[in-house]
Amino acid sequence: MKKVLTQEEIDAMFHAPAGESGDEAAAADVTTFDLSHLDRIPKTQLRALHMVHENFVRSLASSLSAYLRSYVALNLVSLEQISYSEFIDGLSFPSCIAYVSLTPYDGTAVLEMNASLTFMFLELLMGSKGRSTATVQRKITDIEKSIMQTLLRVVLQDLREAWKSVTEIGFAVQSLASEPQLAHVLAPADAVIVIAVDVNIGGVSGLMNLAIPSIFIKRIRLKFDQLQQVRRTQSNPRDRAYINETVQEIMLNFDAFIDGGNITAKTLLDLKIDDVIIFDQPTDGPLKGLLNGQEKWSGTVVAKRDKLAFEIIDAQNERQ
Repeated sequence: MKKVLTQEEIDAMFHAPAGESGDEAAAADVTTFDLSHLDRIPKTQLRALHMVHENFVRSLASSLSAYLRSYVALNLVSLEQISYSEFIDGLSFPSCIAYVSLTPYDGTAVLEMNASLTFMFLELLMGSKGRSTATVQRKITDIEKSIMQTLLRVVLQDLREAWKSVTEIGFAVQSLASEPQLAHVLAPADAVIVIAVDVNIGGVSGLMNLAIPSIFIKRIRLKFDQLQQVRRTQSNPRDRAYINETVQEIMLNFDAFIDGGNITAKTLLDLKIDDVIIFDQPTDGPLKGLLNGQEKWSGTVVAKRDKLAFEIIDAQNERQ
C-alpha cells in the first residue's frame, strides 16, 4: 500500500530543524564506533563467566588448603573486560606470569601472581611454615619456576573442572616469565576478560589475575547459550566424601587463652625484671580454647608425656 507524504513531511526531509545548520543536523545522527573493540562480549555472557569462576574460586580454596597444608582464603574480587595494554600496565614488577594454552582452541591466557604471594607459595612448597615476614622483590629463579609449576597444575586443574559446565578446555602452562612488559601474546588493543582473585595465606594477601582473550570467549558463545544454571539444595554423597577427605589435611591454629584482665599503661611502663603480674583468672578456673581465633572449648592445661596439653572440659557448641 502506497503512503502519501504531506508537504510538511517532504520539507522535513530536505531541511534541517529550525535553529540548526545542515552540518549540525547530520552530526546529531552520528555515533562514534571504536573499531579496536570489536571483540567485546555482552553482559549476559559476563554473568555466566562470573558464575563459572565463582565455582572455580570455591574449589581452589579447598584444593590449595589441602595441597599446602595451610589455610587458604580466596575471594573473587572482580571480573571485567579491558584492553590487553590496560591489563599489562596494571601488573606489578616483578611478578610470576604464566602463559596458559587453551587446548583444543587457539589462543593463550595469562595467569599472574604478585611477588609477595609467589614467595609465600614457594616457602610452603619447600617445607616452611610460611611465617616469614620478609618482603622479597626479585625475579624468581629457574629452580623456583619449576617448583611453581607444581602449584600451577593444581590451579589449572580446578579451572578445567569449573569450565566443564561450559566446554572441555585443557589449560596447561606453556612458559613462565617475571616481567609483565614482555608478555606480548596479544595486541595491545585486544580486549581480554580479567578475573581478579584475592588470595590470603599465612598473613600474606595478594592478587591472582587471569586474563582470557575476549575473542576466545566469543568463539564459544554457543556453549554459553547452552549453559544451564542448576542449583542443588543438597550435595550428593560423592561431593560430601570429597570435601571430608580434603579437609582432613587442613592445618588449623589452636590457642589456650588466659583472660588476664586489664592493667594501666603506667604499670606496664614501670615493669622490671622479676616483677609479678597478678591475673584476674582464678587458679581453679578454666582456660579458653580458641580455634582460628574463635572460642570453641574451655579446659585446663595438664602435663602429658613431658609436654603441656589442653584437656577439654566443656564445648562451646554444647553450651549454646
